[in-house]
Amino acid sequence: MEVTIIQPRFNDAPHFRDFWEKGNGKQLIEFSGAEVNFKDFQKFSPYFYHVDEVGDAVVKDVYFTKKFHEASREIEEYIRNGVSEADPVPQSVKELFTQTQQIPEWLDYHLLKSGAELCMRSNLDSLISLRDYCLIGGYDYAYLNKPLTATEALKKGAVKRLSETLDFWVNATRYDALELHAKGYEFAIKTRLIHSYARLSIKKHYKQWDAENWGEPINSWDMMATYIGFSLVFLHSLQKLGNTFSVEEEKGIFHLWKYVGYLLGIPEPLLPDNKKQATEYFYLWTSMQPPSDKDSILLAHSLLNESLENPILKFKFQRKNLRYLHICCTWFLLDDEVCKRLQVPEVSNRNLFPKAKILFNKIYDQLVSRNARIKRGNKDQMKVLEDYLRITKTSNFH
Repeated sequence: MEVTIIQPRFNDAPHFRDFWEKGNGKQLIEFSGAEVNFKDFQKFSPYFYHVDEVGDAVVKDVYFTKKFHEASREIEEYIRNGVSEADPVPQSVKELFTQTQQIPEWLDYHLLKSGAELCMRSNLDSLISLRDYCLIGGYDYAYLNKPLTATEALKKGAVKRLSETLDFWVNATRYDALELHAKGYEFAIKTRLIHSYARLSIKKHYKQWDAENWGEPINSWDMMATYIGFSLVFLHSLQKLGNTFSVEEEKGIFHLWKYVGYLLGIPEPLLPDNKKQATEYFYLWTSMQPPSDKDSILLAHSLLNESLENPILKFKFQRKNLRYLHICCTWFLLDDEVCKRLQVPEVSNRNLFPKAKILFNKIYDQLVSRNARIKRGNKDQMKVLEDYLRITKTSNFH
């Protein structure tokens, strides 16, 4: 890896200081016991220009040499049947599957199970957290969103984008989902190659890409931050909504996403084991990110208005009400400064629904057994996913 020396760019900027000294960043430090400083910055900063070269090579050898649907079918065969050294396939394919079929020594299946159970047990709070904290909060980091702008993700629409994120998350967080050739494993490999395909397309077609400032498209450091969203930020959100979790479940969430990150080709030094490490890693990364820009606001509003466009709910008043509830949760979970930057609309009684949720969770926690909550959560999450897939596969959402 070619080492490019860069320095923290926004560590003295108001948005960075407000987040870490007064806002959710301060809460993350308290939540995790992290010791934040810049002594390890040079250890992480080269990953701003580092990409998954193995995934890129597979895309060049398979996707760029035939029709897209043929290439996808070929990759699916490899995922489901495995690849051996003797198979007559491109060397890049052998390299990819040698890595992903190799179970790392640190993998603990019991922790994977605990992580999956927390995701299911938290039921719709998991989906609220992903949408109204992790996803929309990520839009505040302007450089992180540049690949979405470059690939014209806005034209695809928030319903489709949300459906794809949900499909990936649900399938990665069920029992045994990450076993070799299972559904979550398959999603991880496909997502890895989609990232490579997007990156190579951006580099070829998007001449305005500013690599010096934005890093490589979908670089390894940005990937780390995204997956810290699924672990650290997700846990923080669940806690804010009044959910409790055991030490074992907390370890499990980090372990699950560490393994997903490994399958996605994120370098192991970037994959945190716990909330302390994750917060310290995240602190360094945020110092490279400016606050929201006009693209961030467009992405945020596309997500906020998704409920109005989505035909899952039949009546207009239901859709407007759902949008209102998501806006309430966004204001409750994110810093006010972030909401203002993203121009999240002001609404009345915005704390009413989140506070009611906290009260409900405390009562529900005491009355219903853990196993019953896991079963119910799995069922409810699968129902939401089925609704989204039905809409996006049978309607004119592009």
